[in-house]
Amino acid sequence: MESVRKANQRLRNYPILLTKCADKASAYAICVSRDPNVQHKICDAEFKKLLSCIRKSAMELKTKL
Repeated sequence: MESVRKANQRLRNYPILLTKCADKASAYAICVSRDPNVQHKICDAEFKKLLSCIRKSAMELKTKL
């Protein structure tokens, strides 16, 4: 059950990570919602920036994703 507790803790950290990257998340959301027919990898640059920010924030918090 230790693994479940650790997984739950990681899930509780996601809102914290997203708030630290709110500007990048907003840019990605704007890109995705711009066109109702979203194509594969059309917002890849924005997604990579968001993912990079989340990973950096996770390292600062010393948590896994």
